[in-house]
Amino acid sequence: MSAPGLNALVLMGGGARTAYQAGVLQALARILSLQGDSAQPFPFKILAGTSAGALNASYLASRAGQGLAAFEQLAEFWTTLRSAQVYELKVPGWIRSSRIAAALFLSQHVRKQQAFLNNTPLVNTLHRVISLPNIDQALQDNTLLALAVTASSYSSGVHWTFCQTARGDSAGLWDRPGRRAEFQPITIEHLAASSAIPFLFPATPLWVDGHREYFGDGSMRQSAPLSSALHLGANKILVIGVGQPERAGLAGNGNPSVAARPTLGAIAGHALASVFQDTLQADVEQAQRVTHTLRQMPRETAALMPYRAVDVLAIAPSQSLDALAQAQAGELPAATYNAMAGLGALGSRSGPSGAALASYLLFEPGFIRALMALGERDAYTRKDELLAFFGLV
Repeated sequence: MSAPGLNALVLMGGGARTAYQAGVLQALARILSLQGDSAQPFPFKILAGTSAGALNASYLASRAGQGLAAFEQLAEFWTTLRSAQVYELKVPGWIRSSRIAAALFLSQHVRKQQAFLNNTPLVNTLHRVISLPNIDQALQDNTLLALAVTASSYSSGVHWTFCQTARGDSAGLWDRPGRRAEFQPITIEHLAASSAIPFLFPATPLWVDGHREYFGDGSMRQSAPLSSALHLGANKILVIGVGQPERAGLAGNGNPSVAARPTLGAIAGHALASVFQDTLQADVEQAQRVTHTLRQMPRETAALMPYRAVDVLAIAPSQSLDALAQAQAGELPAATYNAMAGLGALGSRSGPSGAALASYLLFEPGFIRALMALGERDAYTRKDELLAFFGLV
């Protein structure tokens, strides 16, 4: 059973693209502050995140005690973030001149490192900006009821959700085919595991069921992105994704009649877009259909069903993030730029889709500001829906 007014915020993954979420949430804080005291309490009881969305959720959890100011602080953090604080890559400058040479060099690099990139800078950044004791305090004083972080096990193939609550007991755990939950205090290792984009970042070991398994990005095999919020009792869910309704074509400006052979970068970007977005829209639509059906039933009949009505509001970018990334690709660190250029992952005049891969790694000011500005515009465009979500209209 869920308590009245139990709001959940679900943040999806997408590497650097998740700066968009910071823009949406900054606008949300300003919209809500206009409805009353700017010092009003944090508006969500449940925070759930996947991949880089888990980093945003945990950051907010560590500052939830500061109310709406937590969203402004998240935005400020993103504006100061740089690629060097997230990953490290060392490649020779000549790699950009040949796609074959780039592929061979990077494949050897991956064989040695088990990933394209070294994410030690990200781990150091997370230790610096996320206070784990503050998360526990927010749970203890009932500012939050739960923080949930998802990761995918390379060892077993199971998609795990790690939940931290004030009680930390086993009540409410779920076990579904391919999906399991466990109550654990969230650590930086959980966040590193959840955000380990396949092939780009190395797997991270975590302990589950009393033994060690290796985990990667929580977006992989995530068949039900809203499930953790639902299991934890939410009756209202705001979910912010970073996909887009229409992606640019692999070539030819999206016109299949003139499409050329896709580059390695375009294929990789397409694969990551599937990992990070495909299941969200279906899950949101299913939750909305179930809620609509339940509300059409007599109350007595609906009470007998093994479901409950849940209001879901989903916000996602209204324009192509591939195009934004292509316009800002020159900001990439030199080594990353050379590697992306060698793989054909910076887009072309015929279409920006090749820049999709680069968009997950572009933690630089131009792209971050563009993403946050887009998020802010999209939130204000849907201001009435957001106010209705919080019962303010």
